[in-house]
Amino acid sequence: MSNDPLLQPFRLKHLTLRNRIMTTAHEPAYPENGMPTDRYRAYHEARAKAGVALAMTAGSACVSKDSPAAFNNVMVDDDAVVPWIAKLTEACHAHGTAVMIQLTHMGRRTRWDQGDWLPSISSTKHREPAHRAFPKLMEDWDIARVVADFADAAERMQAGGMDGIEIEAYGHLLDQFWSPLTNELTGPYGADTFENRMRFPLEVIAAIRARVGPEFIVGVRYTADETSKGGIDPETGLEMARVLEATGEVDFLNVIRGRVHSDPALTEVIPVQGMRHAPHLDFAGSVKAAVGLPVFHAARIPDVATARHAVSAGLLDMVGMTRAHIADPLIVAKVMDGREDEIRPCVGATYCLDRIYQGGAALCIHNAATGRELTMPHVIAPAPDRKRVVIVGAGPGGLEAARVAAERGHDVTVFEAQSQPGGQIRLTARSPRRAEMIGIVDWRMAQCAARDVAFRFDTWAEADDVTTLDPDVVVVATGGLPNLELFEQRGEAAHVVSAWDVIAGDVVPAGRVLIYDEAGDHPGLMAAEVAAGTGAEVEVMTPDRNLSPEVMGMSLTPYLRTLLPLGVTFTVARRLLSVARAGNRLAASIGSDYVADVTTEEYDMIVVNYGTVPLDDLYHDLRPASSNGGEIDHAALLAGQPQAIQRNPGGRFQLFRIGDAVASRNTHAAIYDGLRFMKDV
Repeated sequence: MSNDPLLQPFRLKHLTLRNRIMTTAHEPAYPENGMPTDRYRAYHEARAKAGVALAMTAGSACVSKDSPAAFNNVMVDDDAVVPWIAKLTEACHAHGTAVMIQLTHMGRRTRWDQGDWLPSISSTKHREPAHRAFPKLMEDWDIARVVADFADAAERMQAGGMDGIEIEAYGHLLDQFWSPLTNELTGPYGADTFENRMRFPLEVIAAIRARVGPEFIVGVRYTADETSKGGIDPETGLEMARVLEATGEVDFLNVIRGRVHSDPALTEVIPVQGMRHAPHLDFAGSVKAAVGLPVFHAARIPDVATARHAVSAGLLDMVGMTRAHIADPLIVAKVMDGREDEIRPCVGATYCLDRIYQGGAALCIHNAATGRELTMPHVIAPAPDRKRVVIVGAGPGGLEAARVAAERGHDVTVFEAQSQPGGQIRLTARSPRRAEMIGIVDWRMAQCAARDVAFRFDTWAEADDVTTLDPDVVVVATGGLPNLELFEQRGEAAHVVSAWDVIAGDVVPAGRVLIYDEAGDHPGLMAAEVAAGTGAEVEVMTPDRNLSPEVMGMSLTPYLRTLLPLGVTFTVARRLLSVARAGNRLAASIGSDYVADVTTEEYDMIVVNYGTVPLDDLYHDLRPASSNGGEIDHAALLAGQPQAIQRNPGGRFQLFRIGDAVASRNTHAAIYDGLRFMKDV
């Protein structure tokens, strides 16, 4: 038996959990038509197989027709879900992992124009800023119906073999009743007394317990402090915990601190890159100290050391490492094997959540197998034959290709023109707030070092440098250079500098500075932060109708928190057409895609962010000597099969081009390229 606090079993009612690590409820947005089908099951099974004790699935599963999926949630309002729940449960149980599911009614935290187009309902008439639906004030028959819907859904989960359920009561409908900020009702469920605000959620809990019996595990995830004036305060939160315990119908509490009604509020509950780790851990511990119920908690607990402290200090009974398991599902197995140093770090980029909240599926910025478990491996299998692999470029894509090829057992050499690895990641990490991004590079370098990958830094590789090594496979991962052209114009715009120039410190902004953000991704805003930090008068301009659409909500929050106090202005729907000298200043000709007018504004510096242009000369030089001429069999690639194209029978090696060396994309795309091309070599 291990002495590690994280590896000690925990008794939850009749259930013995094999360790203290869980994945808390989250919706990766993998369901199909509301059902947790094969992709969903494979995602959770990968983490169960690696040893996580408890998988709290869904985030959240919706119990009613007027609680439609806000981000492709699991829907449990119909018996059709039961066979899928059974398959999910059986798959995780087969690996010794307990399985529960979080149930909810979204209340105002959804939209009326989803699902069956029923009005959203709530205890308030005010819309939630994040989802924008004005809800109907609930009537008595709505309350009775939703209580029954919760009980029906819990019974379905029990029929599907689940070990228990967790009732979602923060931000969603039940919390909307609990919070004085979102309860405008009168009468027995109204806002005037604590008892009245508690009544509806307690009726839901009682109805569920009556339906599932005394043995089925029922917990509640709730906010014990809304950190907002007029909302639930810590004293009220503790009293709520005592009331829940006194019912005798609740088996555990999962403690949250904060609100989730807007992007800025959500980032305080679920901290993003550059924010403090585990900011609410001690608060959760104070709830545990006040009640006798088991207490769970998760909020940016990204590393094993913090998780271990949470348990050993008695702050938590079960510690949630959810985003950490998105980055590396093998955490528990690596802890058990004494390989903590091999854990792929969560770098807090929040690519996973940002994608969900914009209608996509959860993906990890640097684990391309997450969410693709049906086709991409988390554990790389050895190749039957050892090959010589040459990779040009040590950015994230090139390093991933090197890591995977080395794990396959191949002889790998990497050329890199710079003195250090990382490419654009190293530039990104110059921002103190985004310094964690370097973990993407450091982890891969450690993996490569352990597998004897040879690196040749400060080497601008030419075709002869590559072919002299007599490779079997060549991967061109040379990335790109900043694109300084303007939309549909030929040639670089005159007198402008790139966002990279500003971020790297190669130019120092001063005076009136225009950040023209054609790409709408991180470099534009990073350059704005640098420029505003020098005291410059900064304007961020975009031709889009929204600011920085590629950055997405949660990650946009820290930029705005930095830029707005510095007086940065934002101009949308305006396009930079040309730049000319005007004495010591620059005259910018500015138009719009929406109207025909053109105006002229003068600036001291104009910074352009418009993606990258592939640095692909080496690729084209190598094509004639390759067996495939650089051609990719897309059908084989998408099916997860090896590349076998033979265009040149006399070719000496297979040639692949990945990442920004193909086209301007992002870090995840480059890493995904590296994984899916090399996993079968």
